[in-house]
Amino acid sequence: MTATAALKRSWALDLDNKTLYALLKLRVEIFVVEQKCPYPELDGRDLEAETRHLWLEQDGEVVCTLRLMEEHHDGNKSFRIGRLCTAEASRGQGHTTRLLRAALAEVGTAPCALAAQSHLVEMYGKHGFVPDGAEYLEDGIPHTPMRRGGGQAFSVTP
Repeated sequence: MTATAALKRSWALDLDNKTLYALLKLRVEIFVVEQKCPYPELDGRDLEAETRHLWLEQDGEVVCTLRLMEEHHDGNKSFRIGRLCTAEASRGQGHTTRLLRAALAEVGTAPCALAAQSHLVEMYGKHGFVPDGAEYLEDGIPHTPMRRGGGQAFSVTP
């Protein structure tokens, strides 16, 4: 029997090298190798002081990860979710939903944005996100900007 995946969280500046490597490795395996999308994975945002990393670890391996970035525009705090991915062998087990819920618990009622791969718009919609602009191509993959309000709590649709 496989153990339940453990939810882990760290501020960027508290993340140890081994864990950061494991998170980046999974992201490269999914976005660059599986999706055949060479893009600048190392964008400088992973180590920003207000960036948080959340991940699920199972049997000593990172199986799902996301990056939660705190942003400040005109004195207002907001968040951006990015780099959400799940290892191919671990899909269909609710890991994405679990990480999104954990991240959104930290976000609370603050505005939160993300750039969804367009085929995932409906999934993000179940977590209170709505399209916030026109679809666009990023690295050859259709994306849709999405936003989850500010000033009100959202319910999560099962």
